[in-house]
Amino acid sequence: MTHLSDDTFESFLTLISNQTQLDLRDISFIDPYGMVGILEIGRFFYSKGNNKSLIVPYSEDVLKYLERMDFFKYAEKYFKLEPDAPKFINQYSRKSFSDVLLEITSIEKSDDIHFIVGKVKKRAHAILEKHLHYNERAINGFIVALSEACQNIIEHSENTGFVGIQKYHFQNINKNVVKIAVMDLGIGFKKSLEGLHTIKDDIEALEKALLHGASRYADRGRGHGLAAVRRFVNEWNGKLSIRSGTAKFSILPDWGYGKEREKNLTFFPGAQINIMLPEV
Repeated sequence: MTHLSDDTFESFLTLISNQTQLDLRDISFIDPYGMVGILEIGRFFYSKGNNKSLIVPYSEDVLKYLERMDFFKYAEKYFKLEPDAPKFINQYSRKSFSDVLLEITSIEKSDDIHFIVGKVKKRAHAILEKHLHYNERAINGFIVALSEACQNIIEHSENTGFVGIQKYHFQNINKNVVKIAVMDLGIGFKKSLEGLHTIKDDIEALEKALLHGASRYADRGRGHGLAAVRRFVNEWNGKLSIRSGTAKFSILPDWGYGKEREKNLTFFPGAQINIMLPEV
């Protein structure tokens, strides 16, 4: 495998589930979803007392990017890195300009979301206005959608998570695209909702949460965070995918790819959210 992104995450999960190490030597491209996904895989096995090895990519460009995104800051905690971290970590100086909206950042408490929103706000105009041609209203909507996606971890997962955001040029549609990845290792959508709702399986839980605003809380007005994310993504012709347990549900734009509903996937705990927003 040479690419690690939302497109290939399922194959990667299947590939590494019974292995003692994650071999990234041949990776030539990785996006925030791939990076955050690896960290959550490492964190999951680490919590079970299984400290897997992570063989880092050969590509110096990929190493530079991983370092730029603060990947190794967290990877050191959950993996045995090969070669050892000191050989490559911190040897790359950061550019004064960048298309990174947010380096990989942990989400453990509400204060983290305030920090994340503040940091993204500082960079949003420079990147979203210039590369995606978003106006002030769209940029504010972007901030709200990001905040809601992160808040979902605090309110529903009973665990912690990570977020990362980057701008790319997406060749399939010849447009700039911002990718947002938000993941946690929590209880997942089905377990979160089944206290108040009759839920048959993971895919039904995702549909009820995303399309109907179902919440684990009885309070009126709760449970609309992801619905707000969906509305924003739809308005700006973006793509939204949420994976939980053994299922994945996606809102696909006209330029999108993949399936709307996927079941019987390799089990992975928590929730994995992928948002892609194209330039207008």
